[in-house]
Amino acid sequence: MPLTSKPLRKLGFLTIGLFDEADPHRGHESTLRIIEMGERLGFDSAWVRHRHLQYGISSPMAVLAAASQRTSRIELGTAVIPVGWENPLRLAEDLATVDILSRGRLNPGVSVGPPNHYDQVKGALYPDTADVEDFGHERVRRLLDFVRGEPVTDFSGVEGFEVFSDRVQPHSPGLGGRMWYGGGSLRSAQWAGEHRMNLLTSSVVKAEESEDFAEIQLSHIRTFRAHHPDGDRARVSQGLVVIPTDTASPEQRAKYERYALRRLPRTATPQGPARMMFAPDLVGTSEEIAARLASHAAFREVDEVAFALPFTFDHEDYVQILTDIATRLGPALGWQAAP
Repeated sequence: MPLTSKPLRKLGFLTIGLFDEADPHRGHESTLRIIEMGERLGFDSAWVRHRHLQYGISSPMAVLAAASQRTSRIELGTAVIPVGWENPLRLAEDLATVDILSRGRLNPGVSVGPPNHYDQVKGALYPDTADVEDFGHERVRRLLDFVRGEPVTDFSGVEGFEVFSDRVQPHSPGLGGRMWYGGGSLRSAQWAGEHRMNLLTSSVVKAEESEDFAEIQLSHIRTFRAHHPDGDRARVSQGLVVIPTDTASPEQRAKYERYALRRLPRTATPQGPARMMFAPDLVGTSEEIAARLASHAAFREVDEVAFALPFTFDHEDYVQILTDIATRLGPALGWQAAP
Protein backbone atom coordinates (compact mmCIF):
# COMPACT_ATOMS: atom_id res chain seq x y z
CA MET A 1 0.00 0.00 0.00
CA PRO A 2 1.32 3.50 -0.77
CA LEU A 3 2.36 5.58 2.22
CA THR A 4 0.94 8.81 0.79
CA SER A 5 -2.63 9.84 0.03
CA LYS A 6 -1.64 10.90 -3.52
CA PRO A 7 -0.17 7.97 -5.51
CA LEU A 8 2.92 8.73 -7.55
CA ARG A 9 1.79 9.10 -11.17
CA LYS A 10 5.09 9.55 -13.05
CA LEU A 11 8.46 8.09 -12.08
CA GLY A 12 11.65 9.27 -13.73
CA PHE A 13 15.39 9.41 -13.10
CA LEU A 14 18.20 11.86 -13.80
CA THR A 15 21.81 11.05 -14.72
CA ILE A 16 24.85 13.27 -15.28
CA GLY A 17 26.45 10.91 -17.83
CA LEU A 18 30.04 11.02 -16.63
CA PHE A 19 32.85 9.77 -18.86
CA ASP A 20 36.60 9.23 -18.81
CA GLU A 21 38.51 11.69 -20.99
CA ALA A 22 40.61 8.81 -22.31
CA ASP A 23 37.50 6.83 -23.36
CA PRO A 24 34.49 9.13 -23.76
CA HIS A 25 32.56 6.59 -25.84
CA ARG A 26 32.25 4.22 -22.91
CA GLY A 27 30.60 6.82 -20.68
CA HIS A 28 28.17 8.00 -23.35
CA GLU A 29 27.28 4.43 -24.21
CA SER A 30 26.67 3.71 -20.53
CA THR A 31 24.21 6.63 -20.42
CA LEU A 32 22.33 5.31 -23.44
CA ARG A 33 22.20 1.80 -21.99
CA ILE A 34 20.87 3.21 -18.71
CA ILE A 35 18.08 5.00 -20.60
CA GLU A 36 17.26 1.82 -22.50
CA MET A 37 17.12 -0.10 -19.23
CA GLY A 38 14.89 2.57 -17.73
CA GLU A 39 12.37 2.00 -20.51
CA ARG A 40 12.44 -1.78 -19.93
CA LEU A 41 11.84 -1.23 -16.21
CA GLY A 42 8.76 0.87 -16.96
CA PHE A 43 10.09 4.32 -15.96
CA ASP A 44 8.05 7.17 -17.38
CA SER A 45 11.00 9.47 -18.05
CA ALA A 46 14.79 9.68 -18.24
CA TRP A 47 16.59 13.01 -17.81
CA VAL A 48 20.18 14.07 -18.46
CA ARG A 49 22.20 16.84 -16.89
CA HIS A 50 24.21 19.39 -18.87
CA ARG A 51 27.90 20.05 -18.23
CA HIS A 52 30.22 22.33 -20.23
CA LEU A 53 34.01 21.97 -20.20
CA GLN A 54 33.64 19.04 -17.78
CA TYR A 55 33.51 15.27 -18.12
CA GLY A 56 29.73 15.04 -18.38
CA ILE A 57 27.17 15.48 -21.14
CA SER A 58 27.94 18.72 -22.98
CA SER A 59 25.45 18.16 -25.80
CA PRO A 60 22.25 16.69 -24.35
CA MET A 61 20.32 17.11 -27.59
CA ALA A 62 22.82 14.91 -29.42
CA VAL A 63 22.64 12.29 -26.67
CA LEU A 64 18.84 12.38 -26.53
CA ALA A 65 18.62 12.19 -30.32
CA ALA A 66 20.55 8.93 -30.07
CA ALA A 67 18.39 7.77 -27.17
CA SER A 68 15.24 8.53 -29.18
CA GLN A 69 16.32 5.94 -31.75
CA ARG A 70 17.04 3.27 -29.13
CA THR A 71 13.77 3.67 -27.23
CA SER A 72 10.12 3.93 -28.18
CA ARG A 73 8.11 5.01 -25.14
CA ILE A 74 10.09 6.65 -22.34
CA GLU A 75 10.03 10.45 -22.19
CA LEU A 76 13.42 12.17 -22.58
CA GLY A 77 14.28 15.32 -20.65
CA THR A 78 17.05 17.76 -19.76
CA ALA A 79 17.55 18.98 -16.20
CA VAL A 80 18.68 21.45 -17.09
CA ILE A 81 20.09 23.29 -20.10
CA PRO A 82 21.65 26.58 -18.89
CA VAL A 83 20.49 28.92 -21.65
CA GLY A 84 23.30 31.35 -20.94
CA TRP A 85 25.44 29.05 -23.08
CA GLU A 86 22.90 28.95 -25.91
CA ASN A 87 21.50 30.96 -28.78
CA PRO A 88 17.72 30.64 -28.21
CA LEU A 89 16.91 30.43 -31.93
CA ARG A 90 19.42 27.65 -32.60
CA LEU A 91 18.43 25.82 -29.43
CA ALA A 92 14.76 25.97 -30.48
CA GLU A 93 15.68 24.27 -33.77
CA ASP A 94 17.55 21.50 -31.96
CA LEU A 95 14.74 20.94 -29.46
CA ALA A 96 12.10 20.73 -32.18
CA THR A 97 14.23 18.36 -34.27
CA VAL A 98 14.77 15.93 -31.40
CA ASP A 99 11.11 16.15 -30.43
CA ILE A 100 10.14 15.18 -33.98
CA LEU A 101 12.67 12.31 -33.99
CA SER A 102 11.32 11.04 -30.66
CA ARG A 103 7.69 11.40 -31.80
CA GLY A 104 6.83 13.92 -29.11
CA ARG A 105 8.73 12.54 -26.13
CA LEU A 106 11.08 15.47 -25.41
CA ASN A 107 10.80 17.41 -22.12
CA PRO A 108 13.36 20.24 -22.24
CA GLY A 109 14.25 21.76 -18.90
CA VAL A 110 16.14 25.07 -18.88
CA SER A 111 17.58 27.55 -16.39
CA VAL A 112 18.87 31.13 -16.44
CA GLY A 113 21.98 32.88 -15.17
CA PRO A 114 25.45 33.60 -16.54
CA PRO A 115 27.59 30.60 -17.53
CA ASN A 116 29.72 29.11 -14.78
CA HIS A 117 33.16 30.74 -14.55
CA TYR A 118 31.97 33.38 -16.98
CA ASP A 119 35.05 35.56 -16.68
CA GLN A 120 37.16 32.62 -17.82
CA VAL A 121 34.97 31.50 -20.74
CA LYS A 122 33.38 34.70 -22.07
CA GLY A 123 36.23 35.37 -24.47
CA ALA A 124 35.61 32.04 -26.17
CA LEU A 125 31.83 32.01 -25.85
CA TYR A 126 30.91 35.65 -26.62
CA PRO A 127 34.11 37.38 -27.77
CA ASP A 128 32.29 40.43 -29.17
CA THR A 129 29.20 40.69 -26.95
CA ALA A 130 30.29 39.39 -23.53
CA ASP A 131 29.47 42.62 -21.71
CA VAL A 132 25.98 43.06 -23.18
CA GLU A 133 24.58 39.52 -23.14
CA ASP A 134 21.32 39.17 -21.19
CA PHE A 135 21.34 36.07 -18.99
CA GLY A 136 17.98 36.68 -17.34
CA HIS A 137 14.46 35.41 -17.96
CA GLU A 138 14.18 37.30 -21.26
CA ARG A 139 16.48 34.72 -22.84
CA VAL A 140 14.09 31.92 -21.88
CA ARG A 141 11.08 33.94 -23.03
CA ARG A 142 12.64 34.22 -26.49
CA LEU A 143 13.22 30.46 -26.52
CA LEU A 144 9.59 29.82 -25.53
CA ASP A 145 8.34 32.08 -28.32
CA PHE A 146 10.48 30.30 -30.91
CA VAL A 147 9.47 26.82 -29.69
CA ARG A 148 5.79 27.79 -29.62
CA GLY A 149 5.84 28.96 -33.22
CA GLU A 150 5.99 32.73 -32.94
CA PRO A 151 7.48 34.47 -36.01
CA VAL A 152 11.26 34.79 -36.09
CA THR A 153 11.41 37.01 -39.16
CA ASP A 154 9.09 39.02 -41.39
CA PHE A 155 10.33 37.12 -44.44
CA SER A 156 8.81 33.92 -45.80
CA GLY A 157 8.01 32.49 -49.20
CA VAL A 158 9.88 31.26 -52.23
CA GLU A 159 13.27 32.52 -53.35
CA GLY A 160 14.49 30.76 -56.44
CA PHE A 161 14.15 27.05 -55.76
CA GLU A 162 14.15 27.44 -51.96
CA VAL A 163 11.17 27.85 -49.64
CA PHE A 164 11.57 29.89 -46.44
CA SER A 165 9.49 29.89 -43.25
CA ASP A 166 8.96 32.79 -40.86
CA ARG A 167 9.12 30.45 -37.82
CA VAL A 168 11.44 27.74 -36.52
CA GLN A 169 11.38 24.54 -38.56
CA PRO A 170 10.58 21.84 -37.90
CA HIS A 171 7.71 23.05 -35.77
CA SER A 172 6.57 20.53 -33.14
CA PRO A 173 3.11 21.64 -31.97
CA GLY A 174 3.09 19.95 -28.56
CA LEU A 175 6.61 20.89 -27.50
CA GLY A 176 5.64 24.29 -26.10
CA GLY A 177 3.56 22.58 -23.42
CA ARG A 178 6.48 20.35 -22.41
CA MET A 179 8.96 23.10 -21.58
CA TRP A 180 10.26 22.98 -18.00
CA TYR A 181 11.96 25.58 -15.85
CA GLY A 182 14.55 24.52 -13.30
CA GLY A 183 13.93 26.96 -10.47
CA GLY A 184 15.13 27.21 -6.89
CA SER A 185 13.73 30.57 -5.81
CA LEU A 186 10.35 32.22 -5.32
CA ARG A 187 10.97 34.64 -8.20
CA SER A 188 11.80 31.78 -10.59
CA ALA A 189 8.76 29.80 -9.48
CA GLN A 190 6.48 32.77 -10.08
CA TRP A 191 8.02 33.55 -13.49
CA ALA A 192 7.69 29.94 -14.64
CA GLY A 193 4.03 29.90 -13.66
CA GLU A 194 3.26 33.19 -15.35
CA HIS A 195 4.85 31.93 -18.58
CA ARG A 196 2.97 28.62 -18.62
CA MET A 197 6.01 26.42 -18.11
CA ASN A 198 6.28 23.28 -15.99
CA LEU A 199 8.44 23.44 -12.84
CA LEU A 200 11.46 21.26 -12.08
CA THR A 201 12.39 21.30 -8.40
CA SER A 202 15.61 19.66 -7.30
CA SER A 203 17.71 18.99 -4.22
CA VAL A 204 18.90 22.64 -4.20
CA VAL A 205 16.82 25.68 -3.24
CA LYS A 206 17.49 29.25 -2.12
CA ALA A 207 16.85 29.89 1.60
CA GLU A 208 14.74 33.02 1.38
CA GLU A 209 11.89 32.77 3.88
CA SER A 210 13.03 29.69 5.85
CA GLU A 211 15.97 27.38 6.50
CA ASP A 212 13.86 24.21 6.34
CA PHE A 213 14.38 22.62 2.92
CA ALA A 214 10.94 21.01 2.62
CA GLU A 215 9.16 24.20 3.69
CA ILE A 216 11.12 26.25 1.15
CA GLN A 217 10.41 23.84 -1.67
CA LEU A 218 6.74 23.68 -0.72
CA SER A 219 6.48 27.47 -0.92
CA HIS A 220 8.03 27.39 -4.40
CA ILE A 221 5.52 24.81 -5.62
CA ARG A 222 2.56 26.74 -4.25
CA THR A 223 3.84 30.05 -5.62
CA PHE A 224 4.31 28.48 -9.05
CA ARG A 225 0.80 27.06 -9.12
CA ALA A 226 -0.72 30.27 -7.79
CA HIS A 227 0.63 32.10 -10.86
CA HIS A 228 0.05 29.36 -13.47
CA PRO A 229 -3.15 29.39 -15.57
CA ASP A 230 -3.67 25.69 -14.72
CA GLY A 231 -3.51 26.32 -10.98
CA ASP A 232 -3.23 23.13 -8.93
CA ARG A 233 -3.08 21.08 -12.14
CA ALA A 234 0.17 22.74 -13.23
CA ARG A 235 2.93 20.14 -13.50
CA VAL A 236 5.73 20.00 -10.93
CA SER A 237 8.46 17.35 -10.78
CA GLN A 238 10.66 16.82 -7.73
CA GLY A 239 14.26 15.64 -8.12
CA LEU A 240 15.75 14.47 -4.81
CA VAL A 241 18.70 12.06 -4.63
CA VAL A 242 17.42 8.63 -3.55
CA ILE A 243 19.60 5.53 -3.19
CA PRO A 244 17.65 2.36 -2.28
CA THR A 245 19.75 -0.48 -0.92
CA ASP A 246 17.30 -3.41 -1.06
CA THR A 247 19.39 -5.56 -3.42
CA ALA A 248 22.73 -3.78 -2.95
CA SER A 249 25.79 -5.78 -1.91
CA PRO A 250 27.46 -4.99 1.42
CA GLU A 251 30.19 -3.18 -0.51
CA GLN A 252 27.67 -1.08 -2.39
CA ARG A 253 25.79 -0.17 0.79
CA ALA A 254 29.03 0.98 2.40
CA LYS A 255 29.88 3.07 -0.68
CA TYR A 256 26.45 4.69 -0.74
CA GLU A 257 26.53 5.52 2.96
CA ARG A 258 30.00 7.07 2.67
CA TYR A 259 28.82 9.17 -0.30
CA ALA A 260 25.82 10.52 1.58
CA LEU A 261 27.82 11.12 4.76
CA ARG A 262 30.41 13.23 2.90
CA ARG A 263 27.64 15.41 1.47
CA LEU A 264 25.59 15.71 4.67
CA PRO A 265 27.35 18.72 6.28
CA ARG A 266 26.26 21.04 3.46
CA THR A 267 22.60 20.33 4.28
CA ALA A 268 22.73 21.77 7.81
CA THR A 269 22.78 25.49 6.98
CA PRO A 270 22.51 27.79 3.93
CA GLN A 271 25.66 27.73 1.79
CA GLY A 272 27.46 30.70 0.26
CA PRO A 273 26.35 34.27 -0.46
CA ALA A 274 23.27 32.98 -2.34
CA ARG A 275 22.17 31.01 0.77
CA MET A 276 21.61 27.77 -1.08
CA MET A 277 20.04 24.88 0.85
CA PHE A 278 20.75 21.26 -0.10
CA ALA A 279 18.50 18.31 0.66
CA PRO A 280 20.07 15.28 2.33
CA ASP A 281 20.55 12.24 0.12
CA LEU A 282 18.06 9.49 1.00
CA VAL A 283 19.87 6.17 1.51
CA GLY A 284 18.19 3.03 2.88
CA THR A 285 15.68 0.38 2.01
CA SER A 286 12.79 1.34 -0.24
CA GLU A 287 10.46 1.08 2.74
CA GLU A 288 12.62 3.49 4.74
CA ILE A 289 12.93 5.97 1.85
CA ALA A 290 9.17 5.85 1.15
CA ALA A 291 8.48 6.68 4.79
CA ARG A 292 10.86 9.66 4.68
CA LEU A 293 9.28 10.93 1.46
CA ALA A 294 5.80 10.57 2.93
CA SER A 295 6.81 12.98 5.69
CA HIS A 296 8.36 15.47 3.22
CA ALA A 297 6.01 18.47 2.89
CA ALA A 298 6.96 19.24 -0.72
CA PHE A 299 6.83 15.62 -1.88
CA ARG A 300 3.24 15.41 -0.70
CA GLU A 301 2.38 18.22 -3.19
CA VAL A 302 3.60 16.41 -6.32
CA ASP A 303 2.67 13.29 -8.22
CA GLU A 304 5.72 13.03 -10.47
CA VAL A 305 9.44 12.80 -9.72
CA ALA A 306 12.79 12.49 -11.48
CA PHE A 307 15.00 10.99 -8.79
CA ALA A 308 18.64 12.01 -9.27
CA LEU A 309 21.35 9.37 -9.53
CA PRO A 310 24.59 10.10 -7.63
CA PHE A 311 27.34 11.59 -9.76
CA THR A 312 30.27 9.27 -9.31
CA PHE A 313 28.97 5.69 -9.10
CA ASP A 314 29.69 2.79 -11.46
CA HIS A 315 27.37 1.49 -14.16
CA GLU A 316 26.55 -1.61 -12.09
CA ASP A 317 25.53 0.62 -9.16
CA TYR A 318 23.08 2.51 -11.37
CA VAL A 319 21.60 -0.79 -12.58
CA GLN A 320 20.97 -1.86 -8.98
CA ILE A 321 19.61 1.52 -7.87
CA LEU A 322 17.26 1.92 -10.82
CA THR A 323 16.02 -1.66 -10.52
CA ASP A 324 15.21 -1.13 -6.85
CA ILE A 325 13.50 2.19 -7.58
CA ALA A 326 11.31 0.65 -10.29
CA THR A 327 10.48 -2.63 -8.58
CA ARG A 328 10.35 -1.60 -4.91
CA LEU A 329 10.37 2.12 -4.15
CA GLY A 330 8.00 3.17 -6.93
CA PRO A 331 5.30 0.65 -5.93
CA ALA A 332 5.72 1.68 -2.27
CA LEU A 333 4.79 5.20 -3.40
CA GLY A 334 1.72 4.02 -5.30
CA TRP A 335 3.34 4.09 -8.75
CA GLN A 336 2.56 1.59 -11.46
CA ALA A 337 5.12 0.77 -14.14
CA ALA A 338 4.30 1.62 -17.72
CA PRO A 339 3.43 -1.46 -19.81
